Amino acid sequence: MPSRSSFKKYRNIIIKIVIDALLLVCAYGMAFLLRFEGAIPPRFADIFMQTLFVMLPVKIFTLYLFGVYHHIWRYTGFSDLKNIGAAVSLSSLLLIFVVVFLFRFEGFSRSVYIIDYVLVLVFIITSRFSTRLLLARHGSLSLDGMFRKGEDTRRRVAVIGAGKMGEIILREMSDNYSLGVRPVALFDDDYYKQGRSIQGVTVEGSIEDLPGYKGDYDEIIIAISSLKAQDMRRIVGVCEQTGRRFRTMPNMSEFIGGQVSIKAVRNVRYQDLLGREEVELDTQLLKENYADKRILVTGAGGSIGSELVRQVGAYNPSALALLDFSEYNLFRVEMNSQQYFKHIPIEAFLVDIRNREDLERVFQIFKPDVVLHAAAYKHVPLQELNPWEAVGNNVEGTRNLANIAARGGVSRFVLVSTDKAVRPTNIMGATKRVAEMLVGCMNSAAPGRFMSVRFGNVLGSSGSVIPIFEEQIKNGMPVTVTHPEVTRYFMSIPEAAQLILQAGAMGQGGEIFMLEMGAQIRIADMARDLIRLYGLEPDRDIPIEFVGLRPGEKLYEELITEDEGIVSTEHQKIRVLKENPFNSVEIDRLIDELLSVTKTFHVDLIKKRLKKIVPEYSPQKT
Repeated sequence: MPSRSSFKKYRNIIIKIVIDALLLVCAYGMAFLLRFEGAIPPRFADIFMQTLFVMLPVKIFTLYLFGVYHHIWRYTGFSDLKNIGAAVSLSSLLLIFVVVFLFRFEGFSRSVYIIDYVLVLVFIITSRFSTRLLLARHGSLSLDGMFRKGEDTRRRVAVIGAGKMGEIILREMSDNYSLGVRPVALFDDDYYKQGRSIQGVTVEGSIEDLPGYKGDYDEIIIAISSLKAQDMRRIVGVCEQTGRRFRTMPNMSEFIGGQVSIKAVRNVRYQDLLGREEVELDTQLLKENYADKRILVTGAGGSIGSELVRQVGAYNPSALALLDFSEYNLFRVEMNSQQYFKHIPIEAFLVDIRNREDLERVFQIFKPDVVLHAAAYKHVPLQELNPWEAVGNNVEGTRNLANIAARGGVSRFVLVSTDKAVRPTNIMGATKRVAEMLVGCMNSAAPGRFMSVRFGNVLGSSGSVIPIFEEQIKNGMPVTVTHPEVTRYFMSIPEAAQLILQAGAMGQGGEIFMLEMGAQIRIADMARDLIRLYGLEPDRDIPIEFVGLRPGEKLYEELITEDEGIVSTEHQKIRVLKENPFNSVEIDRLIDELLSVTKTFHVDLIKKRLKKIVPEYSPQKT
């Protein structure tokens, strides 16, 4: 039996057809009245009745043929207007041809059909836009909505940014009363926009004029799609002067499919203070390498892994496999992926990459074309204390995956690596360097392209200092920083994932790609900025305590060593190192020896074996 939703769908179409039929009859009758100045001669009154029942089916059929009745009237836009215009034009021509065929057009007034065409166009378009305006103002066509009394209780919003994103959210707020927000003022630094209006809202002045604005408003929304760090800091400073709540629209990269919506507005985060310049991607190259491909993401439930899933899903792969060892993280990313990508088959595998048999079963079932390997242990101090676990996951797991992928004929294998692999001083960096070396070896023995992508810390990840600092600030505790001069490279999770996909698509095999991380940031400065974002003053409301470097940590990170040869690529944020391939047989032998040593659980022996594989590894003395 047809479902209730299908009955509702067809009921709505029938209602639209009935409304249009009434409008068409009115337009046709008015065309005769206007042509004969209100006194239709009897002969033409007969013609009106004879052709009325020809006109209606011809025009209704043509409108239906152009999909006019499948439009949702509350969302009528310019593309709908083009369809309506084409349908009305064709229907008028068809009517003339039918009348000529049936009545030979003898004794007919040609001007009636010209007037009828204009009236039909006006009536049909007006009916759509009047419905849109009513629904935008009242939220529904119920009597309560149409005759709502009293003052407008929606929150009044001042919007910073009169560009593309600002215009989009202004239109959404104006069109959708149920959102509960109303734009009352715009601010933009573009002098030529000041004093003008967008969607009926005036650009009151520059961003610096906001604190002096005398109008009444409840909150501020920052709606600029791309901002440099210094500009974002300036805008946040201006907003703080007002004493009003302020929020921001996310960067364009955070929207699935680029669909901007006011519903995504959120509080300003520290990531925003780093700058939000949009990453330029070669979308054609990305489509060629990821569209219609079967893609496996390991560590899919982690910070980078889940964002890789979100980003690569937008390129319409033929299937997605999500692999993770954490049950909860895998459940969460699977649920989110099924919600975002309903058209893509998604399979979830709860697997430890150290288990070769389980991995082989995954490849037999899923048969991936592309592997994005983000699974890794990344917490530096914990790995210093448990090096056997780090070796097992980061080295043995990666070797298992790379070997099985090579035998399975994958076209691309991308290892997500780290800046800590450069001149490593800790277990985590040394094990990731071994992973880079063995992945580089695979290109001589496999038909696919194997490569690594190396970058620094990502803000907001499970291992990032940001969540730790935020929890300390919320609880009124001192913010703990390891050292006054400790610095790190940072980028946002969406930017990192986008550049990993771009580098993976560019690779020819054997490369180590380095993502442009910008300048290193002092962690102490980061802590102070974060405290201010919470409306507090560092060292007065929230103290900063320096607790000393933890095991395996160093003051600063590097992305390359002095003796590494590095070149630019066609992408401004990606550089590449092409290493000479290592001897795969020798690497395998050394890894086997390393794995044997891990069974002793002897920390110093494990470090010595790692140094034998990675000579530049300088373990800290314990």
